[in-house]
Amino acid sequence: MCYGYGPSRRSVLAAGLGLGTAALAAAASPASASAAGGGPGRGERVPPGQISIQLWTVRDDLAQNYDATLAYLAEIGYPKVELALGYFGRTARELRAFLDGLGIRASSSHDGLSPDDAALNTKIENALTLGQSFINVPYLSSTSEDEWKAWAERMNVEARAARSAGLRYGYHNHAHEFTTDLGGGRTPWDVLTAELDPHLVHLEIDIYWVVTGGAGRGHPDPVRFAVDVIRRARQPVLQYHVKDRHLDGDMADLGTGTIDFRRVFDRHRVREYIVENDTPDVTPRQTSEVGYRYLRRLRF
Repeated sequence: MCYGYGPSRRSVLAAGLGLGTAALAAAASPASASAAGGGPGRGERVPPGQISIQLWTVRDDLAQNYDATLAYLAEIGYPKVELALGYFGRTARELRAFLDGLGIRASSSHDGLSPDDAALNTKIENALTLGQSFINVPYLSSTSEDEWKAWAERMNVEARAARSAGLRYGYHNHAHEFTTDLGGGRTPWDVLTAELDPHLVHLEIDIYWVVTGGAGRGHPDPVRFAVDVIRRARQPVLQYHVKDRHLDGDMADLGTGTIDFRRVFDRHRVREYIVENDTPDVTPRQTSEVGYRYLRRLRF
């Protein structure tokens, strides 16, 4: 999920030219093209049952016709989705029945910190009704170290309750966790990874945002920065948001940008590989199709 970004220059150009999936794939950078093809001696693939999509990617289509949007995601082949933006007028039980009819599971969700225990209980009960495995906090931002510590303490409390119900509870990053100086060079990521209980809280690593954070810190190899972040974290990394990045920093459909996902996946496997692009290059449906096909082809 992203805040404050409009359509990329490349997406406007692509829309104007009417570029299709094949044309976008042909425009992939050498790094991404190599990853999709799988270099010599590489043969592992992302298991199809571990591919998902964050519904924020298709939010414009959801707003027009929720049912039709979920139907085309099922048609593309997605076995899972990560919920965002609520249930669009359904109860959790009604949404579960609808998704079951499509053959799609809501295995994960983005939910903010609960204001009180009653709201937390409702969040957990809804997740159980939907058959989820994961609940993730999608976004927090502050320049106060004390506030980050307080949020971490609250997440530990919520994670303990989620774990007792059989759910995994995680945190989803953006770039500012790596670039905000809280004083003395200490960052929000430093605070979170020090304060979040690794036995209770996992990380949902958004690869685009970690790479962007590395670039913002002037790292000579932002993908290596992302790999290091993943491998050094005290908390288990169980989910990825898989989102590509153009040279100008804009988000990109998978395989059309500059991130060599093979380098990341080869160093650390996760339980879910979740397609996302906050600003689809042409249409949300095409982004969904490109992302699913890319992950099905990718070898590492």
